Amino acid sequence: MRPARTAVRRPRHAVDDRPFIVIWESTRACPLACLHCRAEAQPARDPRELTGADAFRLMEQVAAFGKPAPLFVITGGDPFQRTDLEELIAYGTSLGLRVAVSPSGTPTLTRENLVAVRNAGAVALSLSLDGSTAERHDAFRGVDGVYDWTLDGWRTARELGLKVQINTTVTRHSLPDLADIAALVRREGAMLWSGFLLVPTGRGADLDALTPEETEDVLHFLYDMGSVVATKTTEGHHFRRVVLQRTILERHGERPGLGPLHARLSARAAELGLYEGETRSARRPPMDVSSGRGFVFVSHTGEVHPSGFLPVSAGNVRHHPLTDVYRGSALFTTLREPGLLRGKCGRCEFRAVCGGSRSRAYGATGDFLAADPWCSYEPGSFPYQDELREVAPCAL
Repeated sequence: MRPARTAVRRPRHAVDDRPFIVIWESTRACPLACLHCRAEAQPARDPRELTGADAFRLMEQVAAFGKPAPLFVITGGDPFQRTDLEELIAYGTSLGLRVAVSPSGTPTLTRENLVAVRNAGAVALSLSLDGSTAERHDAFRGVDGVYDWTLDGWRTARELGLKVQINTTVTRHSLPDLADIAALVRREGAMLWSGFLLVPTGRGADLDALTPEETEDVLHFLYDMGSVVATKTTEGHHFRRVVLQRTILERHGERPGLGPLHARLSARAAELGLYEGETRSARRPPMDVSSGRGFVFVSHTGEVHPSGFLPVSAGNVRHHPLTDVYRGSALFTTLREPGLLRGKCGRCEFRAVCGGSRSRAYGATGDFLAADPWCSYEPGSFPYQDELREVAPCAL
């Protein structure tokens, strides 16, 4: 039997003591006009942004969680809109933080800037790709040329030795293109391909939602793609349920019954030859991290959120240390208690390892403890409950 730890990874330290990852929205300034933008990014920087001195104090607070320190991701907007980005990366690195940067695909994504980011100490880069062609990607991002800037930056970053994660927003726009995007990620090479399941917040509130059944098909397709590219999800916590279910079903030589979207995506993947040739020796196990449970987001003004897509603040780092907010605020401690979940998420046997998207529940209902509206799983319906307890006792 495959051990539980190889199916779903858990952080090495208790998530009520320290986060696995801290994401800082360094600015909301960005020249793009992406259809899904959580931050509703603007061309100009907000005068209320954390200053360089504020940012230094924030990174000191992150380091205060202890070693190994959480991964510290500088995102935006576009972080390259900050003139002190290189200095910020260098200071975080000097504190012992692993620093990653998540820039936008703009003309600032130059070799010169990427060399500076690497030399300052950044270890990874996260880029967005929402179409397999310039026409599809640029239409989603709202500016012509973004696709080419993104691919050029991606190739340059890999050449410079930076790890690259590619993020794809799963919307009706990108659904027909997911297999082609997977083929592009496989061809160009990436540390990780992340499927972001849309949360109805910011400009993303205006986009058409997937049905729960379509979401299930997408999650299983991402699992299938895990044999050829390393995959994960963002705000798709039920991917961990899918991984556990598929792990057990494969022991029995079974496959789940899925819908027409999965069939279309699989057929296109086969046309592209994604199931042929060299495969990964092992799948990348997803990390058991969720909003407020191993994950924390700090806004451009210093507000502390369980996720960038859950606009409820637990405090501000200008007034309260991040360590205190994360460990002791009522918002964060509530989110770390799966027994408080409501609806079918609260009844689900996977609630401790999945728990659904608290951001999507809040965006759809105004209640961050409500059921995730994009989940089609009926609690208790998985046929091998005893084996589930063996493979993942943490899920129950």
